[in-house]
Amino acid sequence: LILSGTGVSFDSQLKRFRPGDVLFGKLRPYLAKVTRPLSYGVCVGEFLVLRPRNSRVTSPFLEQMLRSKPFIDAVNSSTFGAKMPRADWLFIGGMAFGRPPLSEQAAMVRFLGHTDRRIRRYIRAKQKLIALLEEQKQAIIHQAVTGQIDVRTNRPYPAYKPSGVDWLGDVPAHWEVRRSKRTFTPRQELASPEDVQLSATQAYGVIAQEDYEKRVGRKVVKILRHLEQRRHVEVDDFVISMRSFQGGLERAWQSGCIRSSYIVLQAATELVVGYFGQLFKSIRYIAALQSTANFIRDGQDLNFENFCWVDLPFPPKREQQLIAATLERVTMGIGSAIERSSREIDLLREYRNRLIADVVTGKLDVREAAARLPEADPLGDEDVVETVHTDVDSNLEERKAAQEVGL
Repeated sequence: LILSGTGVSFDSQLKRFRPGDVLFGKLRPYLAKVTRPLSYGVCVGEFLVLRPRNSRVTSPFLEQMLRSKPFIDAVNSSTFGAKMPRADWLFIGGMAFGRPPLSEQAAMVRFLGHTDRRIRRYIRAKQKLIALLEEQKQAIIHQAVTGQIDVRTNRPYPAYKPSGVDWLGDVPAHWEVRRSKRTFTPRQELASPEDVQLSATQAYGVIAQEDYEKRVGRKVVKILRHLEQRRHVEVDDFVISMRSFQGGLERAWQSGCIRSSYIVLQAATELVVGYFGQLFKSIRYIAALQSTANFIRDGQDLNFENFCWVDLPFPPKREQQLIAATLERVTMGIGSAIERSSREIDLLREYRNRLIADVVTGKLDVREAAARLPEADPLGDEDVVETVHTDVDSNLEERKAAQEVGL
């Protein structure tokens, strides 16, 4: 292999590539993002632009080999750098790999391409199903927490009144609409030495950092500075985190402490936490929060003032309890269906990764299977424009997890 940077780099941050080259991301979260461009273009310097040194290795086979899990794992173990680990060309360029005959390379590429198209097609179908289920769940939550549907009858309430709040519209005639600052107030207590370090996550709410690491199967960066400024959190508080403008407020399931840049809210009046937990994660409430500020960059923090600008529906306590219990039961079933589909997607990705590794390393002979495949794939046209392999997302979860917990 040779790196195409020699003589084609016209900027320290950009590299030219041509059809037949293979782009390989040097940053660890992008190691599995291998693509073979169909036209001339440029890419940022964090990609290696590779092409076969001679005609004994084809670019399509090289692409599959670079994407294989053994190769990615070996490169990953060599990455360096604390914040954004990256691979070094000197290491990658010195790696050895098996070179099958050209006819066998073609058979491997044909078989893997055929299989990959079908796996991606099935994954897309499952992703569409998950999106529909999420949409259904959000619709149910919104109708219940805003009073569009009475959960006792599954029909609208007998009478409504204008709420005076744009995002709410009309509410049941016997409901109140309260100012947020009269419903919740900021908790002012600082952390005590005994407090457990918590993580504010969109997926699990506010939980112990150790618990979060166990759930996601990875370590997260620990807070080492300004520990005395951390904020104390009690069970059933709500936390405004750096991702609240995307995913709403997070409910605390454990007491402990959170980083000082987060806002901790405690109830200022008697209420049902389960009802407000559903309300604060609803799409329409999140959109109302977003409308309170001009978010110039992704991740900009919300503050208590933003929270105060969004007035809240306040049903009678008994109805809050009924709504919370009903939504917990209904969304649990939808959540189980989403989890099953997500597990199927994960298993398919694992199968594809194992298949690529077995084929390019010669553990699985696919010559006969490839010969039986049709000359043209009647269902393959939809995948022609997809030049970037987008389904291997496991490494990206490291960066997303770090953002989610505010590290």
